[in-house]
Amino acid sequence: MLKILITPLRSLAWLLLKHKIRRQFPTVKQVNTKTLAHWLDQKEQNLQLIDTRKVEEYAVSHLPNAEHIPDLETAKKHLNPNQLIIAYCSVGYRSSRLAKELQQLGYDQVWNLEGSIFQWANEGRTLMQNDQPTKQVHPYSKNWKWLLSQ
Repeated sequence: MLKILITPLRSLAWLLLKHKIRRQFPTVKQVNTKTLAHWLDQKEQNLQLIDTRKVEEYAVSHLPNAEHIPDLETAKKHLNPNQLIIAYCSVGYRSSRLAKELQQLGYDQVWNLEGSIFQWANEGRTLMQNDQPTKQVHPYSKNWKWLLSQ
């Protein structure tokens, strides 16, 4: 019975959250999970996939081939501004913030993964932990955990 109520509420929450992120970061381009999955399947050579979450979140799981780049200083040291950069976090807020900061430094090919790792996991897409597939995702906090359908 509870699941019947949670599913539509979760869908509505996702719509509102994505709208809020787009409104707060209007210059940040958004890429959806389906498009990113296609790019990864095609082995897009110029794609830099970055996980902007905390180290303990990244340790639980991350997208395949993602680098842990949690802040602007790390990004400036490790990212090529001439390549496509896709940033993600739990739901898209922290990664949009970093994408905006990179844009302000002249990185013009930086995108945010809309829905980030939570949506990726909700769709059953591949996650990695220590070079092994996993289904686990760090919930970030009690307030955000319910957006995960696992």
